[in-house]
Amino acid sequence: MRVILTAMGGGWEDSLTMECRKALAQADLIIGAKRLLDALPEELSAKKKAAVKAEEILAALEEGEAVCCILFSGDTGFYSGTRLLLPQLAERGIPAEVLPGVSSVQILAARLGRPWQEWKLVSAHGLSCDPVTAVMEGKPVFFLTDGKNSPADLCRKLTEAGLGELEVMTGENLAGPEERIGKCSAAEAAEKVFSPLSVMLAEAAPQGEYTGPGIPDDVFLRGKVPMTKREVRAAILAKLAVRPEDVVWDVGAGTGSVSVELALAAKKGRVYAVEMAEEACELVRANREKFCAWNLALCRGKAPEALRELPVPQAVFVGGTKGEMGEILSLALEKNPDVRICVSAITLENLWAAVEGLRKQGLEPVVTQISVSKTKAIGELHLLMANNPVFLITGGCHD
Repeated sequence: MRVILTAMGGGWEDSLTMECRKALAQADLIIGAKRLLDALPEELSAKKKAAVKAEEILAALEEGEAVCCILFSGDTGFYSGTRLLLPQLAERGIPAEVLPGVSSVQILAARLGRPWQEWKLVSAHGLSCDPVTAVMEGKPVFFLTDGKNSPADLCRKLTEAGLGELEVMTGENLAGPEERIGKCSAAEAAEKVFSPLSVMLAEAAPQGEYTGPGIPDDVFLRGKVPMTKREVRAAILAKLAVRPEDVVWDVGAGTGSVSVELALAAKKGRVYAVEMAEEACELVRANREKFCAWNLALCRGKAPEALRELPVPQAVFVGGTKGEMGEILSLALEKNPDVRICVSAITLENLWAAVEGLRKQGLEPVVTQISVSKTKAIGELHLLMANNPVFLITGGCHD
């Protein structure tokens, strides 16, 4: 038996390679998805068997035909089912030959008249996909999509993250008679309906000037909402030791200054800023855009209720509790017993509430008091003017 894993490219008519055409002409049995089989010309004499899953394909091979071609859309080396099938063929001692083809990324690049070697390639076809973090890497991003993760679904996520103006290009039914190429903003694409056979190219998200930690205070938009000062923010990030792929909660986000710095640190993860005051929420949105912290998601509401549906966090910063300290800490640890927690307090009452709350959860709290003084010119003299001391109470951190 000779088994050939054959790339269909964009279809028989336009983008199938001569090598693949020759293999199909010589085949005794052709296996593949029904839509791929239907695209084949009638003059091919081979038997045809509709099968997609690996176990179905392996069962079809048991018919023992001399030359068997297994069809794959696009290219056999680009998010293809060949990745799962080849090891199973090898386990059964069935030798297989792989014939490459023209991928959808090549076709879209050609239609747009753009090179694609610098693009980031992502599959949302049957896979979970975070388009926000993908476009934050500084490169255009090509997305394979499907009926459940369509360009509209991806663009809704981009729009919710503040990237509604980002330019996207879509390709539907590439190399087919109903091919359609489109260009619009992410917000516009979020309202459209796309073919299940679609791909999308999103331009790189705008990049921020500041990377932190310790962004200068006067760079943030503040209004009348209290803001955590620069030196304290730097200490909070050091305490939480945020990693690039972490999920982080900022409870009582205020202006979003801590949220922004957390988001810049967790650049491949996600930061959820929980805030109930509308003025503060507007500042969080504005600072997210100013610093291009697109992986910062605003959740308007009061903790702990607003926290219940959030993803499991690896780190939690608590800046405001409205008297719900114990429940907030309990919920965070219920979600993740190994979560790293940092609470800021400027009153002795909140300091004590944080210490007792962590102890009740079985953690030994570590208290750090930060006092910051800055010079102020008085004539030719300079005085040190003190800010309010701040307490950082941590649990689960490596203090």
